[in-house]
Amino acid sequence: NLMTDVFILILYFYILNDDVCYIVRGKPETLSSCNFKNTSKTFLVIHGWTVSGLFESWVEKLVNYYVVAAKNTKMVGQEIGLFIDWLEVCSANVPLEKLHLLGYSLGAHVAGFAGSLDPAGPNFEGVHAHRRLSPDYAHFVEVLHTFTQGSLGLSIGIEQPVGHVDIYPNGGSFQPGCNLRGALEKIASYGILALNNAIRCEHERSVHLFIDSLLNEGEASRAYSCGSNDMFNCGMCLQCHKNRCNTVGYDASKVRKARSIKMFTKTRGSMRFRVFHYQLKINFLGKLNQLAMEPTLTVSLYGTNGEAEKITANKTYSFLVVTEKDIGDLLMLKFKLKESTSSLLSLVRAGETQKKYVFNIFTRYSEHKNSAQDVVFVTCKEPWRSLSKR
Repeated sequence: NLMTDVFILILYFYILNDDVCYIVRGKPETLSSCNFKNTSKTFLVIHGWTVSGLFESWVEKLVNYYVVAAKNTKMVGQEIGLFIDWLEVCSANVPLEKLHLLGYSLGAHVAGFAGSLDPAGPNFEGVHAHRRLSPDYAHFVEVLHTFTQGSLGLSIGIEQPVGHVDIYPNGGSFQPGCNLRGALEKIASYGILALNNAIRCEHERSVHLFIDSLLNEGEASRAYSCGSNDMFNCGMCLQCHKNRCNTVGYDASKVRKARSIKMFTKTRGSMRFRVFHYQLKINFLGKLNQLAMEPTLTVSLYGTNGEAEKITANKTYSFLVVTEKDIGDLLMLKFKLKESTSSLLSLVRAGETQKKYVFNIFTRYSEHKNSAQDVVFVTCKEPWRSLSKR
């Protein structure tokens, strides 16, 4: 209630293939009627501002009052905290390690105050940790950032790290399948609704990524610790030693360090979101002082293609190539390069398996310029064929 600052908190309890029932703090009989088990994993789902089709709650009544809703996150979080205390101590004796708070947008900050999915950015970006989600609010805080300040200057999601592990799928900005850029072009024809749906798709992708980790357990995306998204896009950060990689979503390893760990990953545009990451390093050799070339380079790993832009001779380049299919151990690389040059060695690191492959050239470039040429690399003989990271 905006006028009296009185909130009625309703918690819905869902059981597979059963109707919804209601758990009320202070009434232990509602636990029995809902067949609540303190030995089962329990998820408290707290949604955000303007989310439709999920649950009806306090946010729906504040849909036109974002600033007020943002200020009230602490109050709602404290109410949920009291409910958790009741579950843990006064009634069901629920172990805290069995309890998971899943908060999206404003709900992520609510979950923080009660103690992440993409937290809301407006009114929270840059503020002190005691006024937003932070690592201090739970034993482990995982945050998925899917629509941040880097997106056309908009900031619906929060960009700054606010958890123990902060994961930025596709750089934390534009998400595959949402087509925000295309929506901007359609505003003239379809009005602001085209933009609204695209922005919601971008911001809500964090929810679907987490659901994916539950439905496809064991096949969730993997994220990699990296200094920046640009470094990640060059394939420079696919190492897993010393907790430098982690699973996205529910099965994330609960790594707690003094500073937040920023991680990056690529995804598909729909569930299942997992892709397979490869770092490709190749040395292009040519004449000394040769000017930079701008060839079209196509890299094929059993038919999966990636592109590079500007290449200079006598230098080693690193690219990130992703595939939607698990192609197993690499046996051959195939390049198509429209330029006269030569290359002697290529190296590949597979992010998901941590295997390293060394490839020798199998065919040679022709001397005929301006013609696209296929160049095939094959793996070296043992013991160089596959070097697992130790």
